[in-house]
Amino acid sequence: MQIVLASHNAHKLEELSRILKPHLPGVELVSYIGPEPAETGTTFAENALLKARAACEHTGLPAIADDSGICVDILGGSPGIFSARWSGPARSDGENVDLLLWQLSDIDAVHRGAEFVCAAALALPDGGEDVRIGTWRGQILRERAGSGGFGYDPIFKPDDTDVSAAELTQAEKDKYSHRARAFTNLAEVIAQLSD
Repeated sequence: MQIVLASHNAHKLEELSRILKPHLPGVELVSYIGPEPAETGTTFAENALLKARAACEHTGLPAIADDSGICVDILGGSPGIFSARWSGPARSDGENVDLLLWQLSDIDAVHRGAEFVCAAALALPDGGEDVRIGTWRGQILRERAGSGGFGYDPIFKPDDTDVSAAELTQAEKDKYSHRARAFTNLAEVIAQLSD
């Protein structure tokens, strides 16, 4: 069974292939070459579904997609769905991190709680859909730590570790991250399709 990943990001294809393979050994995750819809949703789930539907319609295959970001408690859940472009249209990870660190520069550790959120969506050619949400609680550090990962990883310390997400091994991230949690749950739905 083939499922298309509604993303042009080769790194995401590698990551999700690693996460899903143990749960879906008979499923081949394939890359997507097609139009990307505007992310006009107001939630992670809505945006993930927009992407999955577009890829499903374009390819005729079942499609999966995700939308994810970081939600900071004291900022009312922001950056949220705007995480990738928090610092403006340039979409620079470094500038996004710099801005968030500046916004929280006077905030005590007790108020620096945050979570990564991932909505993993599945769209089927028959119109069936499903969305699963994964979260990863932690707090925002005062400065970058680690050189792995991407996005906000260097300033996010998960509650279940003593290091930043950027200091975890790939295997650790594949086990604990918001994306791993969301797609592991979605894998249960996909497994039923391939039975």
